[in-house]
Amino acid sequence: MTVLGKDRPGLVDRVAEVVRGHGGNWLESRMARLGGQFAGILRVSVPEERQSELEQALAGLQREGLSVVVHRDVAWSVMEPGRPAVLEVVGQDRPGIVREIAHALAEAGVNVEELETQCRSAAMSGEAIFEARFQVSVPLSCSMAELRRRIEQVAEDLIVEAEFREEPGGGLGVHRSSAQAELPEETGSD
Repeated sequence: MTVLGKDRPGLVDRVAEVVRGHGGNWLESRMARLGGQFAGILRVSVPEERQSELEQALAGLQREGLSVVVHRDVAWSVMEPGRPAVLEVVGQDRPGIVREIAHALAEAGVNVEELETQCRSAAMSGEAIFEARFQVSVPLSCSMAELRRRIEQVAEDLIVEAEFREEPGGGLGVHRSSAQAELPEETGSD
């Protein structure tokens, strides 16, 4: 399910109360506060005979300013096995950075599993610096060398620093690569 509402203390407690009150078990979640809003995605298990009443109770949270959308688990589509990797990007903020990186990954058949982004002020100049961390799954059929070349080209075009590395446990060894295009000197990396 997805959960969205104006941030305030007790939101997670309220959702957990409804789930537990209907015999549900909280399995996994990712939740965060962003721009005064609280948003999350979570998976719960609940006895089949109580699913409908749980869904109704969660829909009732709308009266408390919490929007909950429930998606029942269905058969998972089988994806090609992949190698876990991380791509970290840092550069002066401007429109299109996420779009260009995401497009390059999608063209290679790479699945973005998690994405975290933020903007911060550069220490010396005060300019906006954009940072992104993509956790991805690279298909076994994808050439890592070609993917690295593509990321390097996108980083150079965007004038950002990009570090791409396979994560341990990928089953095919750990390869480290750094694709870097220089930032203007005043923004440098910390």
